[in-house]
Amino acid sequence: MWFYKFIATFFGVGYIGKGAGTVAALFLCVLLHLVVKFNFYSHSLLLFFIAVVFITGVFVSGKVEKSWGKDNKRVVIDEVLGMAVTVLLLPINFFTLITGFILFRFFDIAKPLYIRRLENFKGGWGVMLDDLGAGIYSNLVLQVLVYFYYSYL
Repeated sequence: MWFYKFIATFFGVGYIGKGAGTVAALFLCVLLHLVVKFNFYSHSLLLFFIAVVFITGVFVSGKVEKSWGKDNKRVVIDEVLGMAVTVLLLPINFFTLITGFILFRFFDIAKPLYIRRLENFKGGWGVMLDDLGAGIYSNLVLQVLVYFYYSYL
């Protein structure tokens, strides 16, 4: 069980307490920045990462739910998924990471536009799907912002 908890907390980030989801999303931003800086980034690699995190997240979230309860705040692998989806198919730079982070946290916390309904799915599905939804909405808004940002440079 410790391994499931280790993964669900995104290598222990979820144990920091209040704000763990925000820290996990920021951690991914830093990781993406480093991957780009060292020329290891590609959209295909990010898409593969998203698929692995989603499948793994559904599984481990369902497992830890048995001991921690439904959508425990220590489970932050869903925030990692949502933040990754937020910047998918976009250039990774300071503007997209910061703006995407703000948008994702807004959609993840406020849960507008039917995102809250996604939490009703059973087990790990509900944990992961609401953040997937928040990431998709964030990505759509960010796509528009990036278009206008680069149009006026």
